Amino acid sequence: MRVPLGVIGIIYESRPNVAADAAALCLKSGTASILRGGSEALRSNLAIGACIREGLIESGLPTESVQVVDAADREAVGALLRLKEDINVIVSRCGRGLIERVVSESQIPVIRQLEGNCHVYVDESANIDKAIAIAYNAKCRRYEICGSMETLLLSEKIAYLVLEKLGPMYKAAGVEIRACRTSMDLIPGAVSATEEDWYTEYLAPILAIRIVKGLDDAIKHIYDYGSGHTDSIVTEDLSTSRRFLREVDSSSVMINALTQFADGREYGLGAEIGISTDKLHVRGPVGLDGLTTQKFVVIGDGSIRS
Repeated sequence: MRVPLGVIGIIYESRPNVAADAAALCLKSGTASILRGGSEALRSNLAIGACIREGLIESGLPTESVQVVDAADREAVGALLRLKEDINVIVSRCGRGLIERVVSESQIPVIRQLEGNCHVYVDESANIDKAIAIAYNAKCRRYEICGSMETLLLSEKIAYLVLEKLGPMYKAAGVEIRACRTSMDLIPGAVSATEEDWYTEYLAPILAIRIVKGLDDAIKHIYDYGSGHTDSIVTEDLSTSRRFLREVDSSSVMINALTQFADGREYGLGAEIGISTDKLHVRGPVGLDGLTTQKFVVIGDGSIRS
């Protein structure tokens, strides 16, 4: 049977909606939560916490089951990470710097959400119209979310056909292109990509583009530079798509779909507490199941073993 994890400490930044989402998910899973948001939204977090407290009282639930830390200084994070007797799991939903601090200092197991350096690879067998629609939407639908495509990889056998139409579309949308040497010649106005660009989660109208020889090079690029969040292939070749699924080790891998489908609501999980790029104990969008663990229940009737 599924059982609650116990008490979860959630460390997040910027977006106060995390407080409401996390509290709701934890309550539904039977898990208590301690929420520590960033200083930039402290008053919003406290206001949301007050509303949740009123709801708990009205519902006859323990008010301590959702707690909002009323201090936003760095020491509050350190204190939370040391409460190994009181907290069962830490969820870190924040920027790389704070995540690295949480992982290095925590005395409690951590479920972490690293940045989403997501890729779309357009294979030589791709349908051109599908490839253009996916590559445009994966970047331009929303720039600021972790599932947004940050690097577009193109097979050299199809790159020109895609970029002659896609390049002007990005330009019209105001997307800055940082391109490899080969693709710069196909995209007027593109700037040369640096090594750092291949690692970067922009969360902005900036896109890195690289032309590769084929599937092997695409998989190697994702292995070398990806964050393990979400990666997609556009292809009409079944064996190629199956190999991509097997060999790309990310929490979400997609075929002929944009990376922004990596979302708890889209996966039918309802709200999510974050997207884990770890492998234990949960991976991908963290919904209700991710906030529980299992125990084995044996019901006997004087049963014994010889």
